[in-house]
Amino acid sequence: MRKLGIFMNVTLNGLYADANSDMSWAHQSPDDTEWNEFTAANASGDGALLFGRVTYDMMANFWPTPMAQQMMPTVAEGMNKMPKYVVSRTLDKASWNNTTVIKGDLAVEIRKLKATPGPDLVTLGSGSIVAQLADANLLDSAQVVIHPIALGAGKALFGGIARKLQLKLTKSRTFKNGNVVLWYDPA
Repeated sequence: MRKLGIFMNVTLNGLYADANSDMSWAHQSPDDTEWNEFTAANASGDGALLFGRVTYDMMANFWPTPMAQQMMPTVAEGMNKMPKYVVSRTLDKASWNNTTVIKGDLAVEIRKLKATPGPDLVTLGSGSIVAQLADANLLDSAQVVIHPIALGAGKALFGGIARKLQLKLTKSRTFKNGNVVLWYDPA
């Protein structure tokens, strides 16, 4: 059975996006070779990505571009070759290569997807999808990057969950740029 994890960038006050849904702060860390290597390894292409439609649109509008290839060639290559799934009620066809549209009841469809052969799945961003997956008890792990910044208002990680979500820390790593990565499994 495939595993489903999340990878989220958050602020010190637990927000993954500001009040205008902007997440650009997560990509403005001071240059750090170790961080850049970590980011490139995470996007190596050996998994599958799961997005909500809004995050998918942002990703699909950047990673296939020459700018992405020039700025982060290793990450762009991985992002473009990975299998991708986008959860949407409105999208009928996905334009980004290797993308499948998922419609219907999220929990039912993700349970089916996890039961199929293939690489493990990771959700990037997509806060409302993450909350729904957590409520449906479908998350197998969480990788959270805490950035040394606080925002006045925005969208909270796991905002809107309907039940208590107990996690246990399994690993952590600190980078020179101030980012801290925390790995969690369900408790």
